[in-house]
Amino acid sequence: MKQHRFSILIILGLGLLTGATSCKKDLQDVIPQDQISTALTLSDPNAAQTLYSGVYASLRGYNSTLFALGEMRSEIWTDGLFTESVDGGLSQYYTHNISALNVPANNWGGFYNLLYQVNNVINLYPQVSVLSSAVKNQALAEMYGLRAYIYYTMLRTWGDVPLNTTPISTINNAAQTYKARTKVDSIMLQIKNDINQSLTLFNGNNALPAGKRVYWNRLATLSLKGDVYLWSGTLMGGGTNDLNTALAALQELEGMQSATLNLDANYADIFDPTKKANNPEIIFALNYELNQAQMGTFGSFQVNSIQATTLSFQQVPNAPTVSSIYPYVNGANRCGMNQNMINKLTGGPADQRINGSFKVMYSTSAPYATRGVLLTKWIGSTSGTTQVYNNDYPIYRYAEILLMAAEAKAKLGQDPSAEINQIRQRAYGATYIPYVNSTIDDNIQAVLEEQLREFIGEGKRWFGLRRAGDKWVFKYVDPKYLSPATVNSGKGPTFLLPISMSMLNNDPLLTQTTGY
Repeated sequence: MKQHRFSILIILGLGLLTGATSCKKDLQDVIPQDQISTALTLSDPNAAQTLYSGVYASLRGYNSTLFALGEMRSEIWTDGLFTESVDGGLSQYYTHNISALNVPANNWGGFYNLLYQVNNVINLYPQVSVLSSAVKNQALAEMYGLRAYIYYTMLRTWGDVPLNTTPISTINNAAQTYKARTKVDSIMLQIKNDINQSLTLFNGNNALPAGKRVYWNRLATLSLKGDVYLWSGTLMGGGTNDLNTALAALQELEGMQSATLNLDANYADIFDPTKKANNPEIIFALNYELNQAQMGTFGSFQVNSIQATTLSFQQVPNAPTVSSIYPYVNGANRCGMNQNMINKLTGGPADQRINGSFKVMYSTSAPYATRGVLLTKWIGSTSGTTQVYNNDYPIYRYAEILLMAAEAKAKLGQDPSAEINQIRQRAYGATYIPYVNSTIDDNIQAVLEEQLREFIGEGKRWFGLRRAGDKWVFKYVDPKYLSPATVNSGKGPTFLLPISMSMLNNDPLLTQTTGY
């Protein structure tokens, strides 16, 4: 039997993580290698640092998956208007064209490759003698938080998933790679245990990374805790106890509100590539930089350079073209919003979240028909005559803390208006209409309406509807795509995703997702 010596493939482009805290070694000082052996990791601080930093570089590569899984099955992009051929991969989500033979995010979305790296750090760092206990505990606190976040994403997507918490260093036969799906309750227990371990290792240290907030931190773990316990309290029988636990974690974060943790007064500043350093709204984000890596997730939400000369943002004669405002944008317009969604979001008082998220594109000739939307939230910046897509992608930011706290309060029968009104005041300015506490359902719907506008294009909406409760999914998602009848049909689609026939054929221990 052939044995394979354990090795770690190093991810290219580790330069993304400059701006680390002072306890972290600058990545330009890390020894470049193709592989890192266990012995080298344990004896060389540069090798250990590269192992740790590689997790973040790898995580960035999951931006498209995190966005698609977290948003594209919601109502935002359903039956939208766009100018080019449809993006088939994305339309599969928003039309819920999902079955046992039509599987998006195959092979568990590739998350087990990322978990392998995280598990290696968790496994090896306690044994690294050349690093201080403080450095090791910081790294481990981050990794336990990240592992909880990854498994939480998988739980929300597939329910039961295989549980791997230790890396396999030696494979003697194919059977060693087989792994049955672990029940969702056990996955949730693992997530909560990892959250607790992360908080224990952070040991009350609420310091945010200096500069760009692109390393996991204690505030990110608290954010995840609020998120997770809202989910388990609503959907997994946790009830009032879990909702109270969620609210306590979120209120701890609210208690940290200050100059370093707050809402940006100008919504667009959250995403501005020139305002990443110590941005008070960001808790944790995926990092993109010029000459390192650019955000390629949203190419189908842009417009090509030729069409940009024949489209405008105004419905008037001789209006400036899109190309005159964004001369170097060159993507494709293959996914958009439908007219009802556009009307809903652009109607009513001016909302700086809408202006800071997308622009509606019209024909330049009468009757100036709506052609689609340009998702400007991720438009990046210019470098010479090139558009550089160097926005960071938030995983958690302070606005979400406020809306999750409002959701927890609503579900507990408490008044969520204080949190909702902070969000509204930032969105609409001094003339905003304050929200007044109402019934539980009215309060939850108010939260969901703010969530819709706040997080366009951030991979939040589908998971937010799911976390609110099943009836809210059915309220907002078009019933021709998803309804109690389809969910309960046994043929899919359900709220969860199926796994492919090739996965089932390659691993005899796997079973299909219930309902397909």
